[in-house]
Amino acid sequence: QKLAGADLGGLDLSRRMLVGAALYRANLRGANLTGASLSWAYLIDADLSSASLSGASLSGANMWRAILTGADLTGANLWRATLTEANLSQSELSGADLSRADLRGAYLEWANLSHADMSGSNLSGADLRSSELQGANLHGAMYDAETKWPEGFDLEQSGAELLTDND
Repeated sequence: QKLAGADLGGLDLSRRMLVGAALYRANLRGANLTGASLSWAYLIDADLSSASLSGASLSGANMWRAILTGADLTGANLWRATLTEANLSQSELSGADLSRADLRGAYLEWANLSHADMSGSNLSGADLRSSELQGANLHGAMYDAETKWPEGFDLEQSGAELLTDND
């Protein structure tokens, strides 16, 4: 399915099968994608701000530089998703599976990541300031000196691992 650059903003695409869909630069602002299957989809530079993706399957999706500001990703499956440089500020990611996700340089300020599974994810250069991480699983998540954490966050107890020049 080639939908690159398509204007799908505000549409009801709930529970649709969009596996592997080419949605580069697509406008999905405010779209209802609740329970949709977008595994291995290409959402590079797509605008998904304020979209409803609750319970959606986005495993392996390439969402490089995607805009997800204010999106609802409650319980979404983002296993191995590429979210490099994505804007997830003010998004709802509680209970989401972000295990092994690539979040390098992602902007997650004010995001709700409570009880999210972020194990094995790459958080190098990610901005998590003011995000909610209560109950989040960060075991084996990788971060670097550029990663920004919420004030007062107990990094030592989190299980996240600092990447060094040798890694």
